[in-house]
Amino acid sequence: MSILGTRVIRTEDPRLLTVGGVYVDDLRAPELEGAARLTFVRSTMAHALITGIDASEALREPGVAAVLTAGDMDDLPPPPPESEGGGEGGPVPVGGPWSEPLLAADRVRFVGEPIAVVITDGGYQGEDAAELVSVDYEPLPAVVGARAAVAGESLLFPGTSSNVPVSRVPDSVDDSPFAGCDVVVEQDIVNQRVACLPMESRATAAAYVNGKLTIWHSSQNAQLCRLILAGALGMAPDQMRVIVPDVGGGFGAKVGIDRDAIIVAWACKHTGRALRWAETRSENLVGMTQGRAQLHRVKIGGNRDGRILAYRLDVIQDTGAYPRTGGFLPGLTCLMAPGVYDLPEVQTSFRVAVTNATPVHAYRGAGRPEATAAIERAVDLFAAEIGMDPAEVRRRNFVAPDKFPFATKTGALYDSGEYGAALDKVLAAAGYGELRAEQKRRREHGGPRQLGIGVSTYVEITAADAGAGESAKLVVADDGTATVYTGSSAHGQGHHTAWAMLVQDELGIPMDKVTVIHGDTDLIPDGVGTYASRSLQLGGSAVHKAAIEVKDEGRHQAAEMLEAAEADIVLDTDTGLWQVRGDPDTALTWAQVAGHASGGTLIADVRFSADRPTFPFGAHVAVVEVDTETGKVTLLRHVTVDDAGPVLNPVLAEGQRHGGIAQGAAQALLEEVLYDADGNPLTSTLADYAAITATELPSFELVSSETPTTLNPLGVKGIGEAGTIGSTPAIQNAVVDAVAHLGVRHIDMPATPERVWAAIEEARAQ
Repeated sequence: MSILGTRVIRTEDPRLLTVGGVYVDDLRAPELEGAARLTFVRSTMAHALITGIDASEALREPGVAAVLTAGDMDDLPPPPPESEGGGEGGPVPVGGPWSEPLLAADRVRFVGEPIAVVITDGGYQGEDAAELVSVDYEPLPAVVGARAAVAGESLLFPGTSSNVPVSRVPDSVDDSPFAGCDVVVEQDIVNQRVACLPMESRATAAAYVNGKLTIWHSSQNAQLCRLILAGALGMAPDQMRVIVPDVGGGFGAKVGIDRDAIIVAWACKHTGRALRWAETRSENLVGMTQGRAQLHRVKIGGNRDGRILAYRLDVIQDTGAYPRTGGFLPGLTCLMAPGVYDLPEVQTSFRVAVTNATPVHAYRGAGRPEATAAIERAVDLFAAEIGMDPAEVRRRNFVAPDKFPFATKTGALYDSGEYGAALDKVLAAAGYGELRAEQKRRREHGGPRQLGIGVSTYVEITAADAGAGESAKLVVADDGTATVYTGSSAHGQGHHTAWAMLVQDELGIPMDKVTVIHGDTDLIPDGVGTYASRSLQLGGSAVHKAAIEVKDEGRHQAAEMLEAAEADIVLDTDTGLWQVRGDPDTALTWAQVAGHASGGTLIADVRFSADRPTFPFGAHVAVVEVDTETGKVTLLRHVTVDDAGPVLNPVLAEGQRHGGIAQGAAQALLEEVLYDADGNPLTSTLADYAAITATELPSFELVSSETPTTLNPLGVKGIGEAGTIGSTPAIQNAVVDAVAHLGVRHIDMPATPERVWAAIEEARAQ
């Protein structure tokens, strides 16, 4: 019987729940014994010229070994002529006017930008010494928000003519598809800036070990870290080693290695001292890349029978102080703009705007949640305008099951989907008809606590870089144990459990005899890592492929030992024994078979690549209660269908769904990074940033659905970001629905009590 699809408890958990994880700042490697501490001196101004840096007072403090600034970085190679990460909108020149320094030298562009580093012998001397480094500023006008950036009254980068480094805007606007529509609705929508907020903030340690620069870093992919470091420091990749220990959350913000960590590695190389750095929570809330931060203008048109004929999405991406991702994020938003709908006409455009705020990068979903939020709000606005149930409008516009693979107007090729079936399942599970009846009763009663029902349907792209693939090496030893070396990087997903399940299913080697190793470039020099919901479909398929190759070699070895034809040799995966077909007395263990092979091991070293990405999909129903007297929103229920193909382990899949839904709910209801008019962050502590907790959330109701893909041997798609994508618009739609009878048409996220109350009062006044 196959172990796949069964509820296997995570093998990672006993260690994490007893002795605990070993994170970067927990490391007690001999090479880090007595390591110095690195502390950043960060800008206190959002936009200013640096007119002087005086470290003399800090250097007089006991335990201060050095204060380093950009002037000390003359041992770094020059930057390449242009970046590779510009995305769909084109590359962003790194050495040109939009360049981002490792340490600010002449100008700062956001509060929290690193200016200098203080190296101290002790762990608690750095913060005090950093405050003694005097930085003189000449203030410049701050550009706060994407609209102000596009207006261009103040330019962030000398030598440029605007604050828009990347754009994809048509030469002219084509309104003809909307001319024949019965109804056309337009709306500005804010997809607010949020903090990534991992439980473990950023941390890096660096030391020379056996002549090799060794970096311990909290990251989602060690191999990409090494590649970036090698380029930044002017070293050959084989001159350094990157190790990723336990990681307390990544959410996209820990892909590769960020600039602060590069500075730690450089400082180690520059001084020859072992160094540690772990940021504080306040540092994290201003220094770590943030997410979302898009302004949308949607235009949707169609007929009163519910058929949508045209959709337009214009995006302004607030990229923060530096355009690190170029057009990548808004490019993905535009790619996924049509959502699950078969629309005759789709128009998209985007502009990337630099502002005096923390840079924006990938955050759980990376451009796809923004696309879903826009189209799902637009569909609800359209449904309200024509007076049709929003679920029915969706049903009338879905891509039909017989149209897959389906090419969208924006260039995506959806592999498989059952959008109508997902909606029907979630509506039935939620008791949609009964909910609408209860809503009607409350409205007729006229009490202050009104019910809102929000629906969203979504499709997303996972493993967008499917052609890059993933590596896996499987070694079966002469003691019968198996070791998996994976290029995927685990930081909470349960890879060790999943990969061991794949080995047991294919080879019959029990999971407790399977070890999974990741995140060490000396052991796994070739790998891609974990992001964009790629792990199982690429990394898991690589493990599956390696297991098949090991099994083929095992059959060959067993045939030699039993002096039989390979075609007559079978493996009983229930017992893990090889035998001649029909003759159990000939049984051989994996230990015996591996021992017979050259070197006493069976090895498969493979790479799996897919032809193209997969497109998971789903439907969510959110039920909220809104107190119309105070604006307070309570999420009562959240029911979801998240279809990512066959489920390897329900425990792991459900964990991913629960976490994603919670993060999506957080954006819909609470979380927002705010700045004042001078660019000062107003949410730089957890006392100010409204992170969601279990007390604000119900127990989520998960409905199963499995539609396989043909693009990998496991038939699976990504599940890691699905909950985040579907939940946010469902909850936002629910909040608006709860007060729509009062005349409220739209409420931007987050739906805080103040914002909801203000919308109700404005509607009443009108």
